[in-house]
Amino acid sequence: MNKKFLHLLSILILCGIVVSACASSPATTEAPAAEAPAAEADTTTDTTAEEAAPVSETPSCGTDPVVLNAYFETGFDLPFKLAEEFTKQYPNVTWDIKQDQFANLINETPRLLAGDNAPDLIRLPTMVSFAKQGLLMNLDDYATAFGWDEWPVPQLDQNRVGEDGTRGSGSLYAMGLNYSLTGIFYNKELAAQIGMTEAPATLAELEDLLASAKAAGLLPIMQWGSAKSGMGLAFPLQALMASVGPAQPISDWIYQKEGATIDTESNLVAAQHLQDWIDNGYFPTDINAIEYTDANARFGQGEGVFMFNGDWQNASYDTDMPGNVGFFLMPPAEAGGGPAAMSAPLTYGIAANAKNADCAAFFLNWVASNQTAREIDVAVGGSNPGGPADAVMPAVTEGSVTNETLAAGVVLGKTGSAMDFIANATSAIFAQGWTPELQKMVGGKQDAAGLLEAVQAEYLRELEE
Repeated sequence: MNKKFLHLLSILILCGIVVSACASSPATTEAPAAEAPAAEADTTTDTTAEEAAPVSETPSCGTDPVVLNAYFETGFDLPFKLAEEFTKQYPNVTWDIKQDQFANLINETPRLLAGDNAPDLIRLPTMVSFAKQGLLMNLDDYATAFGWDEWPVPQLDQNRVGEDGTRGSGSLYAMGLNYSLTGIFYNKELAAQIGMTEAPATLAELEDLLASAKAAGLLPIMQWGSAKSGMGLAFPLQALMASVGPAQPISDWIYQKEGATIDTESNLVAAQHLQDWIDNGYFPTDINAIEYTDANARFGQGEGVFMFNGDWQNASYDTDMPGNVGFFLMPPAEAGGGPAAMSAPLTYGIAANAKNADCAAFFLNWVASNQTAREIDVAVGGSNPGGPADAVMPAVTEGSVTNETLAAGVVLGKTGSAMDFIANATSAIFAQGWTPELQKMVGGKQDAAGLLEAVQAEYLRELEE
């Protein structure tokens, strides 16, 4: 089966969650340069998907001036803060940073990776088609040089691509700046008004709380749905899938395992729950017009008891609602069952023809191993910084919701039920599948069964291209 996803990279997640049909020219910013030099000359590296790029024994940024060419996602502070700190520690390294809405960046990715000025670092939710096309650098030699292969296995698996084009094993093509976790945030004051004294232990208990919020005249769930941002209902839908059914078949579908399908009996039950939530008025009536940033701002201003989102929003929520925001993982359908959640790295890759590949790889290693960088990861990104198993976890401000998300990550790690995002299954599935079909469901023009059928058909169409 020919699986070339030539026109788009994966539309995600988690994290980014921004989808749009049109691309625009990205804005450019530059991180401040320090006075004295302390890094390495540019190193041009060429590679193919089949052969790892040769690297020096100790890849670094050297001492000559280096300008790292980077493409970051608009609206997320973490990579910018890390870039600023990196320049403070290695003053000869400055940055040429282009930033844009995630959908526009994704639409531009094929051209960027294949261009004469290919990025040294670029935001990538998934990388299968570009790894197979030889546009992304194989990082296996860097993994050996820096010792990444000795880190906990789950940190790297999602960024591996096998010779058969499936993710989860094979060569390494990207690294995470941190390792995010999704779940349910809640406004503590509003939750108390509907009688919530602890996190719900079952799906039924959660749905009772949603009904109570609606009866009390409160918006049960704040969520976004604009095509520009990507349909945020994919988050509660996947959480429901994990609540009522097993996680492994969903992961098989995301990783493009042979014969995998999203159109299963348990996923139909999950989609029916979501349709009921829509019909019951648990989401904003204008959800299809709400962009990601607007939804977060409205939640931070007290609109919505709950919100399905990721820990990358921790800092913003703590700023908007200090001491008034909590977090819990999606509860199982049956009492005693383990929680499940989406968890994935904030993924960055290096173009195969990047001019400063060694320095870019050194930066990726620094992010996970430098204590100041790890502190930025937790304080700004709100997520586990990953890295070596014995690395010290930075301290977290007392009362911060980050305490709750980090604790939830430990629980999830013990269950082994974490999944990547269903938005990352193929390069266009979020834009061409989930977003339009979920928008139709909101508008009463699609039902649960039709949603899964349509998304599976789009999935198979993409795999056959």
